[in-house]
Amino acid sequence: MKSNGKEKSKSSEGATAQNNIQRSVLPIPYQKPNILTTYDAKDPDTKFPPITPLLPPPGAPNVLVILLDDVGFGASSTFGGPINMPNAEKLAANGLKYNRFHTTALCSPTRAALLTGRNHHTVGMGGITEIASGIPGYNSLIPNTCSPISQTLKLNGYATAQFGKCHEVPVWQTSPAGPFDQWPTGGGGFEYFYGFIGGEAHQWYPSLYEGTTPIEVKKTPEEGYHFMADMTDKAIGWIGQQKALIPDKPFFIYFAPGAAHAPHHVPKEWADKYKGKFDDGWDKLREETFKHQKKLGVIPQDCQLTERHKEIPAWDDMPEALKPVLRRQMEVYAGFVEYADHHIGRMLDTLEKLTLLNDTLIYYIIGDNGASAEGTLNGTFNEMIIFNGATNIETPEFLMSKLDKLGGPESYNHYAVGWAHAMNTPYQWTKQVASHWGGTRNGTIVHWPNGIKSKGEIRSQFHHVIDIAPSILEAAGLPQPLMVNGVQQHPIEGVSMLYSFNDANAAEQHETQYFEMFGNRGIYHKGWTAVTRHKTPWVLTGENIPPFDDDNWELYDTNKDWSQASNLAREMPEKLHDLQRLWLIEAALHNVLPLDDRVMERFNSDLAGRPVLIHGNTQLLFGGMGRLSENSVLNMKNKSHAVTAEINVPDSGVNGVIIAQGGNIGGWSLYVSDGKLKYCYNLLGLKYNYIEANSALPAGDHQVRMEFDYAGDGLGKGGSVSLFVDGQKVGAGKVTATAAMIFSADDGCDVGQDTGSSVSEDYGPRGNEFTGTVKGVQLSIVDAVGSSGQIIEPEKAIALAMARQ
Repeated sequence: MKSNGKEKSKSSEGATAQNNIQRSVLPIPYQKPNILTTYDAKDPDTKFPPITPLLPPPGAPNVLVILLDDVGFGASSTFGGPINMPNAEKLAANGLKYNRFHTTALCSPTRAALLTGRNHHTVGMGGITEIASGIPGYNSLIPNTCSPISQTLKLNGYATAQFGKCHEVPVWQTSPAGPFDQWPTGGGGFEYFYGFIGGEAHQWYPSLYEGTTPIEVKKTPEEGYHFMADMTDKAIGWIGQQKALIPDKPFFIYFAPGAAHAPHHVPKEWADKYKGKFDDGWDKLREETFKHQKKLGVIPQDCQLTERHKEIPAWDDMPEALKPVLRRQMEVYAGFVEYADHHIGRMLDTLEKLTLLNDTLIYYIIGDNGASAEGTLNGTFNEMIIFNGATNIETPEFLMSKLDKLGGPESYNHYAVGWAHAMNTPYQWTKQVASHWGGTRNGTIVHWPNGIKSKGEIRSQFHHVIDIAPSILEAAGLPQPLMVNGVQQHPIEGVSMLYSFNDANAAEQHETQYFEMFGNRGIYHKGWTAVTRHKTPWVLTGENIPPFDDDNWELYDTNKDWSQASNLAREMPEKLHDLQRLWLIEAALHNVLPLDDRVMERFNSDLAGRPVLIHGNTQLLFGGMGRLSENSVLNMKNKSHAVTAEINVPDSGVNGVIIAQGGNIGGWSLYVSDGKLKYCYNLLGLKYNYIEANSALPAGDHQVRMEFDYAGDGLGKGGSVSLFVDGQKVGAGKVTATAAMIFSADDGCDVGQDTGSSVSEDYGPRGNEFTGTVKGVQLSIVDAVGSSGQIIEPEKAIALAMARQ
């Protein structure tokens, strides 16, 4: 009994110490104990307090934030949708469902807003990182005045980890050289990270990082590998280790799968669970979902189903020859979402087995925006075909020939617009359209048995993703920091949701919220919304975009009109005007202005004012460099260019990749096969062009070279390829066409191997390392190539590479 008393006394002392910590300035300044200084530690007056580890205030829960990707309000069975999500339903049955929770309509902005508790333009994330510009609201640089919640929690004694997607790193900082200020384990506040940097990932062959170190997965799809399962295994392992070694320390986990962003990759058996369930098409699916939503009570009984816009084709108007493909697209997507929920369930089971579930505040946010319409009207087998302007290739006949491969390792698929619209039932529009609820309303579950008395209830207070951070701080008993790392902090702009946890009828405290994405604008204020759609998400070029002042504004009283179905703009012009003015005030306060609806200019770094890593017409790469994104490599598309490498061939002969860029969905590779120099140009996974040398490489040091003579002006043309060894031409051939814009979203450029999925069919994704030595590689475009067939002097071309050996 005495020992228990001492333990309680020590525990009480520790709790008092944690409560007395001044936590508004982070890191918490060190305070030397105010004690008597003695000469001899054996002196009876010598007393030192025990070392007390930094912990949050007593009672602070573990925190788990789960954020799915591109899943709309009408997708999950939890909110009346057709996709089974039993683990989401299980959490909801023992927690709360929020049916008026909102995001920003796009991934990077939602994630930055979630992590900081500030609006996306406030933290420079008015768009995705790939279109950052010099405008403060759109520069993709989260300011140090807006420290993320992960940093605040870590500096208050939480263990922190992120798994999955990170799309908040500025593109010019994504290379292995950093800087790592906005990487999760850099300035992001996470002690551990396992995932990918960018908007999407090949789920079968992802390009992954552990911290800031690139890693390669050891298993193949044939051996059962899938990233969703892998990241869950890592999270489960981290939880076990954390609780085994520092059980008193609560954790904050940000679990952000790539699911269900394109590519929709899933094991076939999970897609097959939905065979035949979508045969009646998307219009019928909307009607069925709408009825089920009313039955569940996630929408009111008087809610109206919004009309399908003329820009979205009716199911009955789609070609019959295409419908088998369209049905399979939706089956694959549904399987992907359920597969993700299944693995999330594995993590929840771990928490339950470790008796952590009741004291873990869980947010399960079903989508970072509405469902995505970026797959165009017909959907696609390979997104890169769309991004390279080659949609005419994907005829019904072509798509039918790929039917059985949808969702598998050879695909990079996305579904048709009609399915995205159905997944956002009962609302209008889709992802990117921040004006309407179809782009921004995402069903959200909150589960915390130790903090929420209510079970299985619905909450209808208006909330936004910026409310997550202040909710976590209040639940943990932590103040919003005034200073972090010596920098005064911009106030958190979100509102804590804790007031609503145990009071369904509590008056909502988030009364005003602006929205903006690509010129699509909206304002919410005390139940009223004024909105205007400026652009159509799936129209990449050629849309007649009006001046901002000519946009057509709509007005909805969502106190009575839940789904924004009855436009009151003509009946109430004064009310509309008041809300338009309020939108402008909010826009001015939060860095939204100037509005920017440019597309091509924002992708062009020179016009956008975005830093680039590569300057001039040449780039030197060294052996062992890898995982270089397309923003980190000289762009040789649509022009004549050359690739020159200094290599050493051992006496035993050589095979493997010298340099490769891209993956199985498109790219190029210079490699050695059966001892012969070889070049492969993979055209969007549709056609493989091979050029091979006429003889094997002898042992010794050699310079190998590929010259690409681009065929004429314009984008995506073909060309002639010549191969040289030590200045002598050893092979030639033709490439019929090329990718005009992009090879891959995540498969990068590697020297000495081909990571991720493999560019060429001659080698696989594993074991393709160059068996000799790659001393260096020079990439050069037309005016730096030199005369055809002429050897480049090693001391001029790759002197640095030679100096490194």
